[in-house]
Amino acid sequence: MRFLPTEEQIAFAEAIDDIVEGAGGADVARAWADGDTAPGLALWEQFAELGLLGLRIPEDEGGFGGSLSDLVVVFERLGYHGVPGPYLESVALLPGLVDADTRGELAAGAIATASVDGVAPAALDAGVAAQCYLVRDGALHQGSVTEELESVAPTRRPARLSPEGDGTPLDPAALATALNEASLAAAAMLVGAGERMLEEAVSYAKVREQFGRPIGEFQALKHQLADVRVALSFARPLVWNAALRASEADADRAVSAAKISASEAAVLAARVSLQVHGAIGYTAEHTLRIWLGLAPALSGVWGTPAAHRARIAADLLSKEQ
Repeated sequence: MRFLPTEEQIAFAEAIDDIVEGAGGADVARAWADGDTAPGLALWEQFAELGLLGLRIPEDEGGFGGSLSDLVVVFERLGYHGVPGPYLESVALLPGLVDADTRGELAAGAIATASVDGVAPAALDAGVAAQCYLVRDGALHQGSVTEELESVAPTRRPARLSPEGDGTPLDPAALATALNEASLAAAAMLVGAGERMLEEAVSYAKVREQFGRPIGEFQALKHQLADVRVALSFARPLVWNAALRASEADADRAVSAAKISASEAAVLAARVSLQVHGAIGYTAEHTLRIWLGLAPALSGVWGTPAAHRARIAADLLSKEQ
């Protein structure tokens, strides 16, 4: 198994970096958090032109036909930049649940979002989505917003949906696969967000001074930053392993291990990064707030760590019987 990106994937990741930085970098997420979605929607259109939105849609349906490892590369960069919008729902979850015509619309740039009872009970950014879906009782429904909610992440706008009309029954295997892809995408985003918070913390530790010395020189802080580095370095191979084992019998377990490890690493990165930044990290003006909220928010959807641990335990116990 290859746990490293190919040259093509590295080039794709660099293209994402260039597009986001050209659009304003973290200012896109900052504007979205403040209620200005225009920069984020313009970025969505650029990604549609790049082919990113059709990443998991077959080429004969207008998509990119990318692999799960491609998905990991893309969503790690989206997490690193804190890119706002329902990318996970449009790119990772829905292509495996909707019909071919709708997949073509998604590949062309249509914004879609979805909620899944028991897994992701609120749909993200329904206010900017042209299509809203609700997965309930094994069926896919068109959804309408009934309640807007708040999130710990300033760039996330969750909403509860209610079903409209009769739903379309989903194949249980297709639904399970789509949910695994959504969990994998969330894990990759968490790794990317964790890397960004670690980078921000290390940079700030070099310039913030206490007792006449940069705080990065203090051994205790070095240990905490090293713990984050180790956690992220262990999480990334698990995410890649899950992408490469999607067709194996233990695919569910691999995805759960990846989501648990990525969630814990990102939450640790958030805690240490906030400690490094001190009071300034709490302020609305500092861009760190984008990732500080993103880590716990993504950790709590598409399977909480507790839910994924339970799935691993159930899988292991079933093999012992």
